[in-house]
Amino acid sequence: MAEMWISMGPQHPMTHGLWTLKVKVDGETITDADPELGYLHRSVEKMGERRKYFMNTTLPDRLCYASSTTWTHCYVLTVEELMNVEIPERAKYVRTIMLELQRLASHLMWAGSYMPDLGHITGALYFWRDRELFLNLLEVPSGSRLLYNYIRIGGVKRDLPDGFVEKAERVMKLFEQRLDEYSDLFENSKIFRMRTEDVGKFTAAQAQNLGITGPNMRGCGTKFDLRRNDPYEIYEEIDWDIQTREAGPGYGDCFSRYMVRIDEMKESMRIIRDCFKKMPKGPTLASTIPVRAQGEAFRRTEDSRGEALMYIVGDGTDRPYRWKIKSPMFTTISAAPHYLKGYKVADIPAIMGSVDICIGETDK
Repeated sequence: MAEMWISMGPQHPMTHGLWTLKVKVDGETITDADPELGYLHRSVEKMGERRKYFMNTTLPDRLCYASSTTWTHCYVLTVEELMNVEIPERAKYVRTIMLELQRLASHLMWAGSYMPDLGHITGALYFWRDRELFLNLLEVPSGSRLLYNYIRIGGVKRDLPDGFVEKAERVMKLFEQRLDEYSDLFENSKIFRMRTEDVGKFTAAQAQNLGITGPNMRGCGTKFDLRRNDPYEIYEEIDWDIQTREAGPGYGDCFSRYMVRIDEMKESMRIIRDCFKKMPKGPTLASTIPVRAQGEAFRRTEDSRGEALMYIVGDGTDRPYRWKIKSPMFTTISAAPHYLKGYKVADIPAIMGSVDICIGETDK
């Protein structure tokens, strides 16, 4: 049978956003692939170069609506390095709590979106139901449920309110019970494992060479997490472990990427609880924050989808001269030809859904 190219996207349930995946097939077998990005034309970097530093905190919020706090945090860290701003100790703890709540909400949104890719609509309803629990927590100090604009240059917008710790603990106890249910529903489901095990595999060496980071990289055994390897805020003072999948069943495939995110949600709750125990009293915003900056700064953080990187050049004014954003999804999607070849057309939703696509940050 002759080979032919078929197009999936830009309007397709598999794409989880506006991008096109062209695949070359020989019958039902994928022999090549060509991902096409750039449909959104968001121009966040150029918009940011025309706005004041403190006004830009609303822009990275919109890079990925599933994980807005982590992107704003990366921007704020970069500006704080550029301006040499020292933030209060309590603000570091509050930021870490909010970042991990955001990671939980993001992973749950991914899981809920991934289930329909595998024909499991019930799974979508369950995961999105539990995501609401963490959106409720994120809403309490920020006032928002999607784009929070909570982390500010010099600290956070406001302190955690009274009763927040108790409310968060109730939510986490309930969610731990739900995770046990998910184990029965999915990890012990023959259909779920058939669709995900030994599908979309890549090795640790391939992930590193292709620039695949985050849970997708840790799913093939690479024990690397910026929260530990290049720590920021108070991650080096908190008791937690990097979650990976070692060689064996579920190594470097769709199922391993699912399991890493499930394990990371458990670790996020562990981090939050340790923050509650160790968090000191005090202010949550620096007393003095410059409005102008000169020089250059670069920071990277562990976004829910991998390494988020930002580079800012200041020319002495109150606006960035240059702002560059590097998205983990840009490299992960660009590497699709390497982990799609040899699989069937029906495997494409399972494979591409497993990497947790966000096109907003990709087309920044």
